[in-house]
Amino acid sequence: MRLGFYMGYAQPGTSPLELLELAKLAETIGYDSAWAAEAWGTDAVTPLAWLGAQTTTLKLGTAIMQIPGRTPANTAMTAATLDLLSGGRVLLGLGTSGPQVVEGWHGQEWGQPLEKTREYVSIVRSVLRRERLEHHGTHYDIPVQGGTGLGKALKLMLRPERTEIPIYLAAIAPKAVEQAFEIADGWLPIFWSPEQAKHVFPLDRVREGFDIAPSVPALLIDDVEAGRNALKEYYAFYIGGMGARGRNFYNDLFARYGYEDEARTIQELFLDGQQREAVGHVPDRFVDEVALVGPVERMRDRLAAWRESGVTSLLVSTRDEATLRAVAEAL
Repeated sequence: MRLGFYMGYAQPGTSPLELLELAKLAETIGYDSAWAAEAWGTDAVTPLAWLGAQTTTLKLGTAIMQIPGRTPANTAMTAATLDLLSGGRVLLGLGTSGPQVVEGWHGQEWGQPLEKTREYVSIVRSVLRRERLEHHGTHYDIPVQGGTGLGKALKLMLRPERTEIPIYLAAIAPKAVEQAFEIADGWLPIFWSPEQAKHVFPLDRVREGFDIAPSVPALLIDDVEAGRNALKEYYAFYIGGMGARGRNFYNDLFARYGYEDEARTIQELFLDGQQREAVGHVPDRFVDEVALVGPVERMRDRLAAWRESGVTSLLVSTRDEATLRAVAEAL
């Protein structure tokens, strides 16, 4: 099981430089990769370009580049350029994001994410292979039919470092996970529970060489209860606030893990402005399942379960140097 450092994105009022310093440290202590995210603040690519110039072996992962934020051809150009500059270190993580971001930030209509993702991945792969780009699907029409009539099928001008950059998909819903197993090289799950994953996801369909790379919040701390409580705000935000009533994929996954009542309660409290009360309803048992919390010995015990569950890359989510070192030691 490889280790990755999940940087996420810089929180409001902070600089990604702090995360990049931790990523440089991660390379020196044996981490295989570092991953940058984006929401509606810092993007996922610029920090990786900065990091790539200051590292030599660390793989550079996007977790995730938002599909509605870029045309597939632009994503392929960006990935190919960064891969060329870094000597073949890019891991291209893609995802559709949710309706609030897609419609409220990118100005696109939400709908048919499975079909859009399939077309998008196909176009990206075609560009990287330097094929003349011609795709006439339901969601992407290249060269566009109509318009001036001057559009022509082009192929990538640069010679890629690799024509097959690994593509990872962020997926939560069952059909999206199945599609990731089919068309991608890796999967970026969230809220991974070693005990429950095999019952919730069709892991029997994973092919050889496929990379399962969940992000896991980690916190080195002697007081386990205090550590759990420190992470509950994060989980309550996703379960309760990342979406709307009836359309929150994180809430749905939490419920599929057997926490139906808690999922409903946390969302109702959070959306009614009672965030502190929502945090209090995140179960200790859930945090123990999906996070690494406590001293090194406790982390070591839990890591065995993660390895046995089929995880091949563990993306450690922390802002703390001591925790970053502790997980590497525990592994």
